[in-house]
Amino acid sequence: MFMQIRKGMSEEDGQQYYALVNLADTEITRMASDYSDNELELFRKAMDLIVESENGMACSTDILNLADKLQSKKMKKKEVEGVLQRLVVDKWLCEKNGEYTLSTRCIMEMEQYIRNMYQDLVKLCNICHNIAIQSQMCENPSCGIKMHVPCVARYFRGRTEPHCPACNEFWPHEIPVISRSQSQIPSPSQPASSKENSAPSTKTPRSSRLRK
Repeated sequence: MFMQIRKGMSEEDGQQYYALVNLADTEITRMASDYSDNELELFRKAMDLIVESENGMACSTDILNLADKLQSKKMKKKEVEGVLQRLVVDKWLCEKNGEYTLSTRCIMEMEQYIRNMYQDLVKLCNICHNIAIQSQMCENPSCGIKMHVPCVARYFRGRTEPHCPACNEFWPHEIPVISRSQSQIPSPSQPASSKENSAPSTKTPRSSRLRK
């Protein structure tokens, strides 16, 4: 009754995932049994840094500096490092070269929380219509649409000159090279495969773990 299967996409490589989400949980209460109050406060502040950044990332130094700004209970930087490692292992955050981003699981399971908390900052990808955190944005002030990097790669594939799909202004950002795995994901002009359109199996385990 309170469970829903959601489909999401990795903002890093464009891979598709499904998650069984408990709709009865609100905000980050689903994490309360695994993390203490000050650890959850650290996570919320890390989310602030990530969502409010221009590229959807927060460097480890900035997150470590949050240790002295926690209101519930101060943490040592070594303790912050330990919490960050757990958040990565539990797939709430992703880390690469000292930069932290929201994981696919986090965006899918906490979509409503993100929409409510950052409604003035968060936009939907113009291509896949999912929340866009790591993305490129049209620089036309009257437009400002966002597209995930994998969506940018697929949308502009084979086009000689990139233009914004909404306002037709020149797209000034670097167009990423599409990988082989990404190229197997249909572009906006291509029909999805029957597998992609089919309903998820009813044998999906009753958990919120991500599955490709």
